[in-house]
Amino acid sequence: MFPASEKYDPPMNTLQITNILGDISLKVKVSSSVTDPICHLLAAPKSTTRRAKITAVMSAPRAYLAIDIGGSKTLLAVFSTTGKLLKKIKFVTPKNYRIFIKELSKCLQEELSDWQFALACCGAPGIVDRQRGLGLVFGNLPWKRISLKADLERLLDVGVLVENDANLAGLGEALLVHKRYRKVLYLTIGTGIGDGIIIDGKIDLNFADSEAGHMLIEHDDRVAKWEDFASGKAIKKRYGRLASEIEDPRIWNEYAKAVATGLNELLAVIKPDIVIIGGGVGEHFDRFDKALGRELTTHPHKMVPIPEIVKAKRPGEAVIYGCYEYIKQNI
Repeated sequence: MFPASEKYDPPMNTLQITNILGDISLKVKVSSSVTDPICHLLAAPKSTTRRAKITAVMSAPRAYLAIDIGGSKTLLAVFSTTGKLLKKIKFVTPKNYRIFIKELSKCLQEELSDWQFALACCGAPGIVDRQRGLGLVFGNLPWKRISLKADLERLLDVGVLVENDANLAGLGEALLVHKRYRKVLYLTIGTGIGDGIIIDGKIDLNFADSEAGHMLIEHDDRVAKWEDFASGKAIKKRYGRLASEIEDPRIWNEYAKAVATGLNELLAVIKPDIVIIGGGVGEHFDRFDKALGRELTTHPHKMVPIPEIVKAKRPGEAVIYGCYEYIKQNI
């Protein structure tokens, strides 16, 4: 992982073509261990096929790849260098990491071979070692200490940035409102609960490893993790239905209390200018927004103001847009 304070210096390649049909000599200056796919082709024996492949790679459109690894699904997205979303692919996230890598490789070969990626960013649902590009612990996946950055770079032949998925989602959403709000608290409520704290349009490194969903809170006369009773998974367990299938306002009123229990704690500590709710449950925020507002104002305190709380503008795509913005901030 590249330190947030430094700019990513992508691999530099200088090609000297002495004769388009003759010998091709290559001078390569590489600023990291990442290799360029064109270099592999140029290193191959001379042939008409080789020249055709070189032409195909060099003429392929340049793009950025966003990878959103979720506890239940993985979303791949191709962005143009100007931020236009060009293509999306989704597949079920395997519990086995080796199978995940194989499935990802298959998607890249079968679905995304038309693009030449300049850089990629991966959102991981857990704690990451940014310096070494490792996924240390994953909240809703049984993966531990995986070489995420190195494995993805081998597949893609480009540099890969690795960051927590909630942080990236928060970045993507915060930049849509940063002209009005300096400090943004983003909550993604899905299989679990994640948080991203964005200050002045940047992921705040002081809170980059926070795990709001794992706060221990008293609930139903016992101490439990917040996400154990306020996540989308908890909704399914308690009511036997997905959030998208629930219309009963009584259920949403009850659920709003569960969300408010943890959110009150975060408001007292972080004091954000705005709270943005995203994730799978966040897509249905309009079903419990008023109830949540009532719960938060039940015990008002002059030292802890209640900020504006809104639904994410791109709740299902916040991570991939955050990946694009993170790439732009690190090149």
